[in-house]
Amino acid sequence: ALAARPCVGCYAYVSLQPFALPEGLIMANLKGKTLFITGASRGIGKAIALKAARDGANIVVAAKTSEPDPRLPGTIHTAAAEIEAAGGKALPLVVDVRDENNVREAVAKAAAHFGGIDILVNNASAINLTKTPEVAAKRYDLMMDINVRGTFMCSQACLPFLEKAANPHILVLSPPINLQAKWFESHAAYTVSKYSMSMVAFGLAAELRSKGIAVNALWPRTLIATSALNIAGSALGTLGRTPDIMADAAYEVLTRNSRDVSGQFFVDEQVLRDAGVSDLSPYLVTPGTEPMLDLYIDA
Repeated sequence: ALAARPCVGCYAYVSLQPFALPEGLIMANLKGKTLFITGASRGIGKAIALKAARDGANIVVAAKTSEPDPRLPGTIHTAAAEIEAAGGKALPLVVDVRDENNVREAVAKAAAHFGGIDILVNNASAINLTKTPEVAAKRYDLMMDINVRGTFMCSQACLPFLEKAANPHILVLSPPINLQAKWFESHAAYTVSKYSMSMVAFGLAAELRSKGIAVNALWPRTLIATSALNIAGSALGTLGRTPDIMADAAYEVLTRNSRDVSGQFFVDEQVLRDAGVSDLSPYLVTPGTEPMLDLYIDA
């Protein structure tokens, strides 16, 4: 059953104990902030973009899809149109996070266009939930290049601009490092790639703490109904929540003082409960159902 459950991007801590958001300056909103979001043409990335856009944020839609894909709705251009309709400003850029030059050029163009970068959301991710004998080398390389290399390269490229920002954040969508055999036995390659994203985030948080750049991670407690999930298993989307829960949780993290909340590994549901949200039913795809837990979450 686990092998049939796609995951939808992000991370909690080695311990899954509830984490209360620390006291600190709460930024009023994201108005005027510039967010560079990878994989923002659809799904969770776009939901985070739209949430910030409603505050009047600037969104860099950094994704590969510039032309419509019959399997997956949305392009960087349709996402940009939705962002601007929601009240934000958008810059759609074709970005392959595996390509160092492409990433650096896109980050420089974004910073020049909006006058800087305040927030990086490492959302882009590749998934292949198969056992080792079935993982083709190109699929293995794709996961490692997008998930791990992409997270590192985008973070590295954004650092000079984040260092100049008033409240800089990096948010990585990767899972809790839960070293139980069950999370490896059916898809070791994918798990290694996602846990490596988590390790990049953990390392960056320690390295950048003195600079006041927050690096945190976020993961959904339950399945999130995205287009990619629907392709992998058409019935699974009905058992999950909408991407809005991840967007709202991301917003709670990204509006905190970057010097007060770094090196944490959040789960969306706990973030919202700590923020005072007691009713999560509006996020359900199918009202009245119990949502299915996502990968790397035990309870």
